[in-house]
Amino acid sequence: MNADRTNLESPVNAEEPANLETPATDSPNPATVAVAAAQPAAASLSPARPMSWWIPASAVAVVALVIFFGIRSRVNAEANVTRATHEAAIPVVTVVHPVADAPSQEIALPGNTVAFIDAPIYARTNGYLKRWYFDIGSPVKKGQLLAEIETPEVDQQLFQARSDLETAQANYNIAKITASRWEFLVSTGSVSQQETDQAKSDLAAKKAAADSSASNVRRLEELRSFEKIYAPFDGIITARNTDVGQLIDAGASAPKELFHLASINKLRVYVAIPEVYSRAASNGSTATLTLDEFPGEIFKGTLVRNANAFDASSRTLLTEVDVENPKGRLRPGAYVFVHFKLPESITSVTIPSNTLLFRKEGLQVGVVRNGKVELVSIKMGRDYGNSVEIVSGLANSDAVVVSPPDSLITGTPVKIADQHAGD
Repeated sequence: MNADRTNLESPVNAEEPANLETPATDSPNPATVAVAAAQPAAASLSPARPMSWWIPASAVAVVALVIFFGIRSRVNAEANVTRATHEAAIPVVTVVHPVADAPSQEIALPGNTVAFIDAPIYARTNGYLKRWYFDIGSPVKKGQLLAEIETPEVDQQLFQARSDLETAQANYNIAKITASRWEFLVSTGSVSQQETDQAKSDLAAKKAAADSSASNVRRLEELRSFEKIYAPFDGIITARNTDVGQLIDAGASAPKELFHLASINKLRVYVAIPEVYSRAASNGSTATLTLDEFPGEIFKGTLVRNANAFDASSRTLLTEVDVENPKGRLRPGAYVFVHFKLPESITSVTIPSNTLLFRKEGLQVGVVRNGKVELVSIKMGRDYGNSVEIVSGLANSDAVVVSPPDSLITGTPVKIADQHAGD
């Protein structure tokens, strides 16, 4: 049957070229079209077979490029992270520049007014307070009677002392007569020289006893004179610490003050001037005083003296300013501000208080220079509260670190924050 199938198919294959030449009007044979299309395709594939090795090579190149760029991007990312870590480790600080003050013309310092003469009044005799005549706030003149004390014990002691004085005086008188008689008799030889000398010695003893009694009388008279208490100078009674009937014990270990008297026609004002401004403490210079009690009013005073030595604990110079107070408007113990003229050579700058560092080396601030911090020692003048005056150590161009941490040291690299970023 295979041979017959071959024979049957042979004429068809032999006649295929003749069928291809059939007129165009005839419908094409599908098999013929398929064979004709397959032949050019086969012809086109045959030249590409020698170039097939480029495909894996291209794939390898692509994979290599992907790996290269992936590794490169990872290395760059690690480098960026490292750089960002180093940059983040550098602290960011805010800085301010010192503000230059106008040339200093004066300095205002606190002071306390003190009475020009201030004295407590005590009793000098024992007894009971009989009467007082002036209370607090009363003006008194020198010699005016302030109070009286009853002294019955002193009165009796004085009476006894006077009696003793009379006795001693009588003994002295008789001893004097006796000694005079013995001197006359010894000249006539009626008595011995020894008896005469004894009479003279007895006269001297009686005279000493009479003098002692007289001194005791005068002492008690002085004590009785202290029954009346007088004002020692013109002034104001600022305290009365006694009352009628109160026991007065002048001999106590801690005697009680009866009155306190202050002279306020002139006041003393004591001011502690810092060492840096001590050149303003020139004796004879004029100072002005201002008080919150008298807003807008100025009182004039004169710097009369200074201690000529600095207080080792505060490094200040104690000065005294005297102020005339004829009308008594100023009172002792008042809190005042004393204004002194300063030499023109004193210049200063002002910085915020939160820039200061208190170290064992002294007062310092952190200044940013060339991207690093440098700790600078400074000397402070006046304290304004939120800001302070610096008289040495800083210039207007310095960048001072605000709120520096305690760990800040010289040489620390820092970055200055952009203060205008939030504007």
